[in-house]
Amino acid sequence: MTSILGFFRFGSLKGPVGVIAVSVFLNFAGFTLIIPVLPFIVGAYVPPSQVGLFVGLIVSIYAVCGFFAAPVLGACSDRFGRRPILMLSLLGSAIGYVIFGIGGALWVLFAGRIVDGLTAGNISTMYACVADVTAPADRGRVYGLMGAVGGVGFMLGPVIGGLLGAIAPTAPLYVAALLTVLNVAWVYLAMPESLPADRKTAAWTWQHLNPFAPLARAVRIATLRTAFAAAFLFFFAGALMQSTMSVFLKDNLNFGPIGIGWILFTVGVMDIVSQGVLTGRLLPLFGERALAGWGLFVNAAGFAMIACVTLLPNVGFLIVAVTVFTLGDGLFQPSISGIIANAAPADAQGLVQGANQAQQSLARMSGPLLAAVLYPIDSSLPCWGGAIATLLAIAFLSFPSRATQTVNG
Repeated sequence: MTSILGFFRFGSLKGPVGVIAVSVFLNFAGFTLIIPVLPFIVGAYVPPSQVGLFVGLIVSIYAVCGFFAAPVLGACSDRFGRRPILMLSLLGSAIGYVIFGIGGALWVLFAGRIVDGLTAGNISTMYACVADVTAPADRGRVYGLMGAVGGVGFMLGPVIGGLLGAIAPTAPLYVAALLTVLNVAWVYLAMPESLPADRKTAAWTWQHLNPFAPLARAVRIATLRTAFAAAFLFFFAGALMQSTMSVFLKDNLNFGPIGIGWILFTVGVMDIVSQGVLTGRLLPLFGERALAGWGLFVNAAGFAMIACVTLLPNVGFLIVAVTVFTLGDGLFQPSISGIIANAAPADAQGLVQGANQAQQSLARMSGPLLAAVLYPIDSSLPCWGGAIATLLAIAFLSFPSRATQTVNG
């Protein structure tokens, strides 16, 4: 908690970093509201045996749309500024939540996630804002503190969503939409444009509509190649497990929305501890690359422990497993974000962050699809697959870095 208070000393709520922090909090609180009720909403339209499959598909369609949209939005933020793109992205999320809440048919649920996915540029734009206003040496620490603030939202959102879901499964969707609209108002009223006019890209080309182009340009930077590979495997592993986690808890421990919400509350608490406290203290001692490696190792152990819940369906063991998993997650994410941001030229932060969001979308697109296939075979298989992918990420991160090349070259 001391580190979070230090965050507000680093940049008050009147400064750009503090403003972004409030936006991060509202963003995480909004989208985590719906997680506890997702299997129950989908379960109203499909047989119980197919809930895991369709939850995976709905999560995946969002990532498919985000893959095509995020690089375009990232390039737009380099050209037109961060503030308008962030507001557009948040408005799209609010509309998507409302459509999903209205429901009425399975295709409407998919439509809601498609709308949200096609405007999915809020996180990458926020991270580009941070890179605009912080020195390279501070970015890893600030990203960690951002993660801690997001952890507060992640801690509160699922609990509130679970409580609302016990009243009506669709109630969290409308509350999420309201929070997102409040986030738009906050950005409009309080957030100054973080990208100076002289650092905006001068021209727009049709190449910006190609989602593979920013990725191809970004990986010309040698340090980004290994960082992107490690990040892809990490997010792929997370998507394997997280896309079916609510169903996993429902099937193996008979959890309802409130129980799922409290487990995700534990995730939020550990996010605050790991990203808000431990990362800030450990980064100066070990550096970003070493801390990212240790984070992956701990994360892999957490995956294996969660998989073992099918053999030992005990709530206490589950909490320990989730704690270990989230600790590794919290050490890795701010470290890899710092590595990626520091490898990007100052005039291409939006492009690189958009490319980063695109490769994450690829991971979150393919992970749930594989999970949808594996889960009906055995509910622990997505977790074991996540452990293997995370260990592979360690191997990529251990590759030595070479001199960087320009992203525009």
